Amino acid sequence: MAADPEDLRWMEVAIEEARVGRDEGGVPIGAVLVADGRVLGAGHNRRVQAGSAIRHGETDALERAGRLPAAVYARATMYTTLSPCDMCTGAILLYKIPRVVMGENRTFLSPGEELLRARGVEVVNLDLPEPRALMDGFIARRPDVWNEDIGEE
Repeated sequence: MAADPEDLRWMEVAIEEARVGRDEGGVPIGAVLVADGRVLGAGHNRRVQAGSAIRHGETDALERAGRLPAAVYARATMYTTLSPCDMCTGAILLYKIPRVVMGENRTFLSPGEELLRARGVEVVNLDLPEPRALMDGFIARRPDVWNEDIGEE
């Protein structure tokens, strides 16, 4: 099945955020929260850059969106270049975001995907080559930082 053009449009914004993160020396994961045809917040993994324990792409996008009414989250889509980890899955569930579109899940397949589906969230995997190439390159260069990012040794 062909990808929805709107999904590809917003995923390109998330991929650009991932490139920014890479260029800053961080983990190349980007995310964008979209509702009503507009970006509410775009972000990228900033754990390295900010010395943060929680600034993944999705949480950074939520932070940049600021406080929003529950009704806005209820009609939003989270676009993320990678399968959402457990922490980001929790944030998506907390704010009742009904749809998640990811760039790929080959480099990291989170158990959060099944939890999202079980809780009624629509999960779409575009399986795009660029997010995968960004992650493959990063993991090859910085396996220590990648393992830290996902809570591994």
